Amino acid sequence: MRFTFLRILLFISLCWMSFPLQAQYVVQGVVTDSLTREPLPYTSVYLKGTTEGGMTDDKGQFSFKTYRPQAVLVISAIGYNEYTRLIHPAQGIRLTIALSPATYALNEVVVKPKRERYKKKDNPAVEFVRQMIEHRDDYSPKELDFWQRDRYEKMTFAINNFDSVKQQKWLYRKFKFLTDYVDTSAVTGKPVLAVSNRELLATDYYRKSPKSQKQRVHARRQAGVDEMLSQQGMEQAISVTMTDVDIYENNITLFTNKFVSPLSSLGPSFYKYYLMDTLTIAGQPCVDLTFVPFNSESFGFTGHLYVTLDSTYFVRRATMNFPQKINLNFVDYMSLEQNFTRGADGTRQLADEHITTEFKLVDNSDGIYAKRDVYYRNYVYEPSADALSAFKKPEKVIEPAEATHRTEAYWDDNRQVEVSKKETSVDKMMAQLRTYPVYYWTEKTLKVLFTGYIPAPKEKEPLFYIGMMNTTISGNTLEGVRLRAGGMTTAWLNPHLFYKGYMAYGFKDHRMKGMAEVEYSFHKKKEYANEFPIHSLKARYTSDVNQYGQHYLYTSQDNVFLSLKRQKDDRIGYQRKAELTYTNEFHSGFSFQLTSRFRQDESSYLIPFLKQDEMATPVKKISNTEFEVKLRYAPNEKFFQTQWNRFPVSLDAPVFSLSHTMAAKGVLGGDYTYQYTEAGFQKRFWFSAFGYTDVILKAGKVWNKVPFPLLIIPNANLSYTIQPESYSLMNAMEFMNDEYASWDVTYYLKWLFVQPRTFAEKVEMA
Repeated sequence: MRFTFLRILLFISLCWMSFPLQAQYVVQGVVTDSLTREPLPYTSVYLKGTTEGGMTDDKGQFSFKTYRPQAVLVISAIGYNEYTRLIHPAQGIRLTIALSPATYALNEVVVKPKRERYKKKDNPAVEFVRQMIEHRDDYSPKELDFWQRDRYEKMTFAINNFDSVKQQKWLYRKFKFLTDYVDTSAVTGKPVLAVSNRELLATDYYRKSPKSQKQRVHARRQAGVDEMLSQQGMEQAISVTMTDVDIYENNITLFTNKFVSPLSSLGPSFYKYYLMDTLTIAGQPCVDLTFVPFNSESFGFTGHLYVTLDSTYFVRRATMNFPQKINLNFVDYMSLEQNFTRGADGTRQLADEHITTEFKLVDNSDGIYAKRDVYYRNYVYEPSADALSAFKKPEKVIEPAEATHRTEAYWDDNRQVEVSKKETSVDKMMAQLRTYPVYYWTEKTLKVLFTGYIPAPKEKEPLFYIGMMNTTISGNTLEGVRLRAGGMTTAWLNPHLFYKGYMAYGFKDHRMKGMAEVEYSFHKKKEYANEFPIHSLKARYTSDVNQYGQHYLYTSQDNVFLSLKRQKDDRIGYQRKAELTYTNEFHSGFSFQLTSRFRQDESSYLIPFLKQDEMATPVKKISNTEFEVKLRYAPNEKFFQTQWNRFPVSLDAPVFSLSHTMAAKGVLGGDYTYQYTEAGFQKRFWFSAFGYTDVILKAGKVWNKVPFPLLIIPNANLSYTIQPESYSLMNAMEFMNDEYASWDVTYYLKWLFVQPRTFAEKVEMA
């Protein structure tokens, strides 16, 4: 699952209107020295009057896409005359461009550039960067005892290159009114159609000791095709993909990956640095420090740092892009810009940040355009009453209920920048779209597929959900065809009391099964019972089949997609459980759970219970009364919240778990004395440019002699789906243990050791 699941979920919801409808033009070629004919690496190549373009790679080659049928190509490099040429990208011609060296005088010494031989030793650019790294904590706001700032954040997802040609395609022809909502990207100049818009007004607080960061949300709203998804989950998913960037850290986190910062202590070994021209930014003379990674496929950036010409090494502006050959799944393009100001005492203040990306599921499509703009104002360095009250609260994000119900006048009065009407009219566009039956029913179908539930009796603020729909019909060897119907209530019926249940029937064993659950939440919930943090008392009764060795983490055992198996599944019995569970989760990441449980395992014709005596006496049922304690600690954990489960969106946070289950023979009908202890640890370890490692460690032990249903049975994946922490090469009940230790270590190599290459790059096809 992990973030791959979330990326697919997000892209399907945003990209279902974005099939390959028009190919972009490709501008490509090679830049060489007109005298030596040698390629010129890291030369600036762009279309005049636009931001389209890039830099040549270490072989002097360049390639970028544009929708413009003609444009003026500009190529420039230090020591060479600037080259301009009118091109027609639609012709698809590969360009070969020779730059003529420029002869210039320095103290009456004539210098002619030769092929670049980059050296770190005695390189003034490298020495300059080392001084910047040494002084990067000077005037840092993190060195202050306290600061706060006001934030306005705007996030837009749009269909890219929504021009007149695309508007005539069959998918959009029916919705002619969409042309009223087409806008122009301020970054790429392309026509775009916004399909999702999010806005946030908040105040950020920082305290050095004890270290703490809080955010008080004043207003939040969203509209678009992603309304069908969990909003809490979407906020978490976006927060780990396009998050706040600190260029002064060693690593920059974007799209759940870590990239080496140009100001990292590892920077001089990772990047090539060049001191370029001097220019004026915001009235101050700055030197243009350009950087490119040694390896164009590595997880770093290409870009510019504009540094003031004084002893403070203050970065006035930073612009960065991903290297041209980077392999980052669906991300086709990314640009980042940050602008900084100084406080009265010289403290570095981030004024605004802009991240622009283009995602593509299919190579020939225009994909999805996404832009995140954040503006910061009103820096204060003395704690206010609101700040002091925020630090007393346990939650990191403090959001009152009225934050999502602000008026349009409130937004107009409090935004830090002006926005166009088209940027804030996504809700009106969606209302028009939903008047068309074809879109209305398509959206409803997608929502059921994504969430697994049907809201009732109304779409917004439903009193209960019917589902899960992917368990309505399934099958297994014991039950044959299985039908199931169920549902659960929501916080709109009662924000503290929740009911959940289902009934199921197997047409082969002719037996009813079911589950009934009632949960009281001590916290007032917004929508679901399992919203973080959980503090509840829950009673549940379950009577159903038990598929031994097939208890998966993120799906139920009767999911229809698990019915198709790679081999016959004949390890199925019955089980009854009556449970009373108290759960308490804290904002620190610590949680505990106390459970008392009556458990009864029942044999079936597929898996009989036999005593180990001379007669092999059959046993119909095994009963036990158990008491269980679970402890879990996962600081800074982030997950995608759904109606029934949580999916981790980042494995960076460590997860520690410890549980112990006990039962005594003769106590409340128990047949066996039983003690079982299990411990686990999980975390992703980052090694900067050298990749990362995912580590999952688990161990458990049954301390008594017990029958096999009470032993440790590893999960075997008999389906054709991917199930985390299960064994695809193992059969159900192939192994049963009274103790175990498992480790799952995956090392993802980057930069230094292995870089991905396509087959065509490795083999010249005949």
